Amino acid sequence: MNVTLRQLKVFEAVARHLSFTRAAEELFLTQPAVSMQVKQLEQHIELPMFEQVGKKVSLTEAGREMQFYSRAIMQLLDEADDVLDGLRGGERGHLNLAVPSTANQMTMHLLAAFRQRNPAFTFSIDITNREGLLRRLELNECDLVIMGKPPEDAALEAVVFMDNPLVVIAAPDHPLASRKRIDPSSLKQETFVIREPGSGTRIAMERFFAEHGWRPGQGSGMEMTSNEAIKQAVEAGLGLGIVSRHTLDVELAAGRLAVLDVKSFPIPRHWYIVQRQGKRLSAVAARFREFVIGEAGQVWQIPGGS
Repeated sequence: MNVTLRQLKVFEAVARHLSFTRAAEELFLTQPAVSMQVKQLEQHIELPMFEQVGKKVSLTEAGREMQFYSRAIMQLLDEADDVLDGLRGGERGHLNLAVPSTANQMTMHLLAAFRQRNPAFTFSIDITNREGLLRRLELNECDLVIMGKPPEDAALEAVVFMDNPLVVIAAPDHPLASRKRIDPSSLKQETFVIREPGSGTRIAMERFFAEHGWRPGQGSGMEMTSNEAIKQAVEAGLGLGIVSRHTLDVELAAGRLAVLDVKSFPIPRHWYIVQRQGKRLSAVAARFREFVIGEAGQVWQIPGGS
């Protein structure tokens, strides 16, 4: 295939924006120059990459396939540049990180501590759910991900770096808040505010209660897509919740939530730092990974103990 990197870069920008004008602005080119590069690419491919109806631009089937490969090529070139910069002894670098909302506060503390030693690096952080994290890994859209246990059948490299206990929370005036050593069966009649299907917290919760012969939240219809929403719903008295203890420092200190003393809780889970299998990390990403694995437990303490 006789195409140039310039043509691929221009095509990728147009495909991402679905706009020749916005791609031209991003690349500091004129719109006719962008159109010419795309036209030359289409001539090499012998297939149209875009179709335009009125002012709306959309990708053809060939365009969607080319977008996948052009994005991968651009990412590999960026990755090579970062790795070579590290070999040249460069202290600068950019870290692309993705984390779930449950790890957001912990991650900010880790980044702050890491930046004290590496002040020249910059970072971008994407906060999303488990599905989003796995998709970003699959598409190679980030250097590293912090998450709960990843799927075992995925082509990923994952290392445990910290405990991530799940606890049952309630409003402070809930009748169970003052009880000790609560049997899990006592929770059968309680309403639970739960995470969406596919969430790591939801998976761990359902596995635990299935072992006790029941499913919390059945018929409640109260599903939330973030731990923050669950905490707010529990604080308002809508039911009980199960969340990571890492997310509770503010609410416990302010007395807005209570952790119930339920037998067999906390549910033991762990935080992992994850990358695509075989991915070449930049110097700054490799240093951050080593820092998290070796020192995260000293930087960040679980609120209220484990």
